[in-house]
Amino acid sequence: MQLLFIDESGTPPTAKSAADVGYFVLGGVVIPEEVWVKLAADLKRIKASYQVHGEIKWRHFAQDKGGKPTPLSHLPIEHKESLRRDLYRALTAYKAVKIISVVAHAPSCYGKGYIETPDNIYWLCYKQLTERFQYMLQDLSRMIGHSVHGIVVCDNRGPRDDENLRNLHATLMSSDGENISRYQNIIEGLFIAPSHLSVGIQFADLVAGAIFRKFKADDGRFFSQIEGSFRTSPTGAIAGYGVVKFPKGAW
Repeated sequence: MQLLFIDESGTPPTAKSAADVGYFVLGGVVIPEEVWVKLAADLKRIKASYQVHGEIKWRHFAQDKGGKPTPLSHLPIEHKESLRRDLYRALTAYKAVKIISVVAHAPSCYGKGYIETPDNIYWLCYKQLTERFQYMLQDLSRMIGHSVHGIVVCDNRGPRDDENLRNLHATLMSSDGENISRYQNIIEGLFIAPSHLSVGIQFADLVAGAIFRKFKADDGRFFSQIEGSFRTSPTGAIAGYGVVKFPKGAW
């Protein structure tokens, strides 16, 4: 069983704020069930070594500015950096763990006539991310000679958004293959969990943050630490496999 954990960096912007926000990222981490147990133990061990109690989130690594305390507030900035590095090392230590992401360029999205709202952006990114997960499951099935299945776990976003996403997921799973992939390897039903209760979503959040930073600020320091774990083509290409740009085009 393969588990796809999904989290986002920021929220999809409106058409008015698209130019300022620039990008929206859905980050996904695919973890085999037998590796999840080990990664959960790694997260617990690393947090204990830094005396971190509570949820690990990308935004908590920023320098504190006197606001509401976070689980990382007691750490100086250099210790935050080493903590993040240790977490990335734990994630990438398992070769079976794969990263799949979708990066949306918001101004280009709103240049398409069929995209009018932030929800449109989120849902189309979700569709592309789950499609790549299905393709990965198909590849694994062919490689080992029997069917490999997976489930999808998302961070909760609020009652209305969660209900809409469940409906979208159900529509995708029941598709007949016209303009939508046939999700034959994904077990029906979407699991939604609070990020502070999910090991996989906390890692997905760190992945999404690293990818957003690379595209928004042209800062690849964190992306380079996870680059070896992205899903790739048979020739080793990340583009279109581990990092899907949406919409297609020169941006």
